[in-house]
Amino acid sequence: MAGLTGHPVLEIGDKFEELQNNIINNNKNKEVIDKAGLVVKGEENSNNNNNNQGGERDMAPPTSNSLHRSGSRPQLDLSKAAIQGNSEERDPTILLPNQSDDISHFALDIGGSLIKLVYFSRHEGQSIDDKRKKTIKEISNGSRRSYPILGGRLHFVKFETSKLNECLDFISSKQLHNGRIDSHYWNSEAPNKENAVIKATGGGAYKFADLFKERLGVSIDKEDEMDCLVAGANFLLKAIRHEAFTHMEGHKEFVQIDHNDLFPYLLVNVGSGVSMIKVDGDGKFQRVSGTNVGGGTYWGLGRLLTKCNSFDELLELSQRGDNRTIDMLVGDIYGGMDYSKIGLSASTIASSFGKAISDKKELEDHRPEDISLSLLRMISYNIGQISYLNALRFGLKRIFFGGFFIRGHAYTMDTISFAVHFWSQGQAQAMFLRHEGFLGALGAFMSYEKLGLDDLMVHQLVERFPMGAPYTGGKIHGPPLGNLNEKASIVRLCHI
Repeated sequence: MAGLTGHPVLEIGDKFEELQNNIINNNKNKEVIDKAGLVVKGEENSNNNNNNQGGERDMAPPTSNSLHRSGSRPQLDLSKAAIQGNSEERDPTILLPNQSDDISHFALDIGGSLIKLVYFSRHEGQSIDDKRKKTIKEISNGSRRSYPILGGRLHFVKFETSKLNECLDFISSKQLHNGRIDSHYWNSEAPNKENAVIKATGGGAYKFADLFKERLGVSIDKEDEMDCLVAGANFLLKAIRHEAFTHMEGHKEFVQIDHNDLFPYLLVNVGSGVSMIKVDGDGKFQRVSGTNVGGGTYWGLGRLLTKCNSFDELLELSQRGDNRTIDMLVGDIYGGMDYSKIGLSASTIASSFGKAISDKKELEDHRPEDISLSLLRMISYNIGQISYLNALRFGLKRIFFGGFFIRGHAYTMDTISFAVHFWSQGQAQAMFLRHEGFLGALGAFMSYEKLGLDDLMVHQLVERFPMGAPYTGGKIHGPPLGNLNEKASIVRLCHI
């Protein structure tokens, strides 16, 4: 957000604040538990109330009847949740400074190409005996007790599915399957490994279940893939500031969505293939379309054509490419001239890879960089166009793109954004997520008895800053696309 620095802050919304004020006015010493499972404490005097205007609300956990601490159902404290790191960091850690409950979970999304892992840890370098000065107060049977706010982080890690053993080694080295994050137990008792169960989604949760049991001694509790994708996206859009952004002509803007205006939207998850999901609310969604031309297509064809060993290597090649050596343009057909009668410029792509038909060249005569860029343009544009056509079917103006195909790559995002902008005539908008590839894994993580989120509803946590103001900035990766007129060459297909 322009002009704002530091970590974002989440606080209870207007309706909740109004409830708190009513409680204070009617009974300053009374405690009330609302449906979110939070205790709102009456201010002890009006001076405290005045001194706290514009600041954080004094909050405590629920009373003992509804508080789920160690050994019961834990709660995820999202107050002051923030992305850690700069605006360009890939898969950044999410900081949970006020986390007090013990959470030893991790979850996996095991796809056809990649494994995505989300796990929780305490603050680095903080002793297990560190009581800290800041505590949360609870009233139980008329007495006050204090709990240390240990704090924590959500971490995001990925592995290639073909290298599953690397993922298993990582889990074992971190002792995630034993509930031993950072080499310390949060609970006084070690978890029972015999009955250890981990949450996972994706096809690999079925395919590799026996291997997880053999190597780690854990059983996999399989979560539905679409349920997890939607739950992960809704969590990020509701709870995490500076998560969503637009990317057009190399210009990045973070946007904050009004929670009351979030639904409906189209979620496009670009993994090995592409799923397009119309999201109407929490747990309310429908897969409306998809395409088999996705990240797996780019990686598979790219590997065959360029001999690249990894997806990232293929993307890096594209940054040095020139697709005009392979793609057939309108100018190639019309002797360098526009086809102005139907609005096609000379630089319009008439056919992706079209020059390979007429050029008397073998594969080795073409630069791998040019092949990679042409392939990236072709697939990215088609994903953008198909997504908009589905948004048009349902009258949706917002389209969120997730999945590891995008990987924060500027050229990919620019191409998708322009396709949506061009065909919608500026009426629809493509938006991207910083944790784009971890939606399924996050949804699986949230499914551990919902981490108390059925008590602490995310939509009741809102920003203290004005909604909708953009935050701009960020380093640009990949070749620039040029101006909008020039970029029309990407999308106006000419059947000649």
